[in-house]
Amino acid sequence: MPNTETVRRQRAIGGALGVAVLAFALFYHFFPQALHVQRTQNTPRSALRGQPAVMGFDQRPQAAPPSVASEIDAGPPIMLAPAAVIAARHREQSTDIQLPAQKTPDSPELVALLDRGDKALAADRLVGGKDSAAVLFASALKQQADSHRALAGMEEVRARLAAGIEQDIALGDADAARESLAALKALPSSAPVAAPLQQKLDVLDKVRPLLGQAAAQLQAGKTTQPRGDSALDTYRKVLQLDPENAVAEQGINTVQRSVLDKALAAVAQNDFAAADAALAEAATILPESQALQDTRGRIEGMRRQNATTMLAQARSALDAGNIDLAAQLAAKAQQISPDLAGIDDFNERMTNARLYASYKPGQVFADRFLDAAGQAPAMVVVPTGTFTMGSPESESGHDANEAPAHEVQVAKGFAMARSAVTIGQFRDFVRASGYVPQSQSLGGGSVYDEQSGGLRDDASATWQDDYAGKPGQDRLPVINVSWNDAKAYADWLSKRSGKTYRLPSEAEFEYALRAGSTTRYWWGDGNPSSRVENLTGGNDRSGSGRRWSNAFTGYKDGYWGPAPVMSFAPNPFGLYDMGGNVSEWVADCWHDNYVRAPRTAEAWVNPGCARRVIRGGSWGSAPNMVRSAYRQGASADLRNARVGFRVVREL
Repeated sequence: MPNTETVRRQRAIGGALGVAVLAFALFYHFFPQALHVQRTQNTPRSALRGQPAVMGFDQRPQAAPPSVASEIDAGPPIMLAPAAVIAARHREQSTDIQLPAQKTPDSPELVALLDRGDKALAADRLVGGKDSAAVLFASALKQQADSHRALAGMEEVRARLAAGIEQDIALGDADAARESLAALKALPSSAPVAAPLQQKLDVLDKVRPLLGQAAAQLQAGKTTQPRGDSALDTYRKVLQLDPENAVAEQGINTVQRSVLDKALAAVAQNDFAAADAALAEAATILPESQALQDTRGRIEGMRRQNATTMLAQARSALDAGNIDLAAQLAAKAQQISPDLAGIDDFNERMTNARLYASYKPGQVFADRFLDAAGQAPAMVVVPTGTFTMGSPESESGHDANEAPAHEVQVAKGFAMARSAVTIGQFRDFVRASGYVPQSQSLGGGSVYDEQSGGLRDDASATWQDDYAGKPGQDRLPVINVSWNDAKAYADWLSKRSGKTYRLPSEAEFEYALRAGSTTRYWWGDGNPSSRVENLTGGNDRSGSGRRWSNAFTGYKDGYWGPAPVMSFAPNPFGLYDMGGNVSEWVADCWHDNYVRAPRTAEAWVNPGCARRVIRGGSWGSAPNMVRSAYRQGASADLRNARVGFRVVREL
């Protein structure tokens, strides 16, 4: 059994180390952030007592604190306190020991001996000599085995020895712990106390070399790789042996911090894929750590800031007309932050920019002229899509020139005039350009003859007249204009506005007329139930009381002849008078059927063709001629009181 002087020398040697550890513990307790440690309120283990990367020994924490900590539990870890304080704390937390009844009081000689034992305790002379507390209390027990003071004194010796051993184990001093444990085992009734301490010492002997190995692996940069020979693997082995080993726990924290630092470094280089991979790796180490949550939050903030900046650059590129660059920047922004605020709106803008020159489907606009006051007709943006052009043989009124029915892809958006060009708009063109319409250069057109109920040629009729040959109002659709007149008007609009205006292709017209419908008419298969168009209605009457011989039964629109444009409801695309009022010229040459017709919305044109296509019904068309698939051909210089036109603007 070692004497007290030997123990004192051991304590003196360990004292300097204890002071250093205590200083580190105080620094850690009050400034954990400096060590990349996040203190939490609900952790069941106490804080680090040393520096594992340098010292590499076991440091056992206290038992879990109560859910509500008192002031006495604040401050440095209890294991760094003197053994007497540790023993006192253990007594506070344990049940009182039941001593046997003392039959006779202590004799004066025994009291003197017990006083010497108490003085030895106060001087911390626990074991090792005749004046040690253990020897003195043992002598007292030989004299009187039931002496409460002697029994309590011996229990205090055992408690302080056990506390010192625990402290040595916590500080990694296996040699001192082993020597003190031998002294404890020599005391009577020490087996219940010594057995768990022996187990702890055995674990310390096993984990000390592993902790040293882990510290070396950390210094060598082997944090998580190679698998099986990394600091992480070694620390996990320690925790398998000693689940509450504080050095191993902090070592794993250090490993995770190194991985999190890699994630932050990757973000600094805008390598968010590498950052995500590092975060995923860190999550496999300590999934619920505060450091992981904090780093995720920091990276997410940096991610969103980076993505937001890149999206702003994409908007600038789009505003400048550089769609390809805008798409690249937006794709990177979305890759960085998939749920980035504003990305859906931007993608819609991109789609509109590609398909509709930054307009939106259904949007109405009017281009102003570049060199003079005035503007082009109001246009509505037609959405892209596919439709079946023509009609099946089973459709009532089907004509062979409407076959074969075929699918057409309208891949790029375009804008179409909301209504046919009016007399007023065409007059502005004639005055500004000096153009002479063919009703004047070639002479005449056609007018409605009330006496016969049909149209007749009239050499004096011009584009300025209404359907009866009288001066027309400005809001009426212009009629008695040829295909050549219509093209001249579109070319003039292009020149004045700086945009590309033209006549619609036949496919564009039917697509816009149908407006998503597949029925005979854009409103359905039968007679309209409301005033949808200016049509031949069974209940319409001319000025002299004439009625249509072939009309929509029971329908009445109130007009005999063209109505002012936009007097009726628009179709689902926002276009007016597509199936009635006046038929309209389109850009295509006439073909007898759709064999070899384009499957796109482009015009089907043959160089030098003299006949062009007219689409849509008019105020005087029979019901079969109002069908969405109906088409007819005419000479490009035809002037007719049922035919006008509207324009398309390319986007």
